[in-house]
Amino acid sequence: MPTKYYGTPLCPDCLAADEALRGADVLPEFINITASTANLKAFLALRDSRKEFAPIKAAGSIGIPCFLREDGSLTFDVAEVVRSGR
Repeated sequence: MPTKYYGTPLCPDCLAADEALRGADVLPEFINITASTANLKAFLALRDSRKEFAPIKAAGSIGIPCFLREDGSLTFDVAEVVRSGR
């Protein structure tokens, strides 16, 4: 399972992440959470079930860009994804 990248082109942080990923030729599977209800539901299910989102939700943020790695771990740090190359 390749790394999945949850985000939206409506988010400035996601646009910056896209630029960094393209610049490093790292292309995880992009899931646009605003493209369909199914994509949004998949993201919300992840967000509602993972403890990593607790501080993000407490701060009133959405939690994107979000990267779900092959091993099931999450990161919100695009630099970490670029360093790992996936």
